[in-house]
Amino acid sequence: MLPKNKFFILGFAVVFSLISCDKQRVFDEYQKIDGSWHKKQKIAFTFDQNDTVQRYNMFVNIRNNNDYPFNNLFLIVSMLQPNGVTKVDTLEYQMANPDGSLMGEGWSDVKESKLWYKENENFHQKGKYVVSIEQAVRETGKVPGMEQLPGVSEVGFRIEKTK
Repeated sequence: MLPKNKFFILGFAVVFSLISCDKQRVFDEYQKIDGSWHKKQKIAFTFDQNDTVQRYNMFVNIRNNNDYPFNNLFLIVSMLQPNGVTKVDTLEYQMANPDGSLMGEGWSDVKESKLWYKENENFHQKGKYVVSIEQAVRETGKVPGMEQLPGVSEVGFRIEKTK
């Protein structure tokens, strides 16, 4: 039987090894949503980038639960560059299987989906970038967007080095 301090050291070593295995990660941050994502609520992530040579993959991460009522998700993602220019993309993602079960990773009713935003891209300028994400979901046959999108608990943004 190990003394208590050895359990602590063993636990710390396991946690550290799990965290350090993610060597591709450059930026990874989440923001909570209070049960429903308002159509005017922009989720913003700010990061500094000083490498203009390395290639990166970028992802939007969504944590949602069974209250999410749709098969897909529409997002507007804007990237404000250091020179003041903003690039905007409208993106669509499949969020549910044909049987209606949520896609993504997770054992409970909360699923995490790692959604491609940009692949094999490099940053052309050094400096501060701001990525803003907003939902743009509409019900079939209706013009106005969903005022409140239920079932989304967190929105994240991740940057990884390419291999």
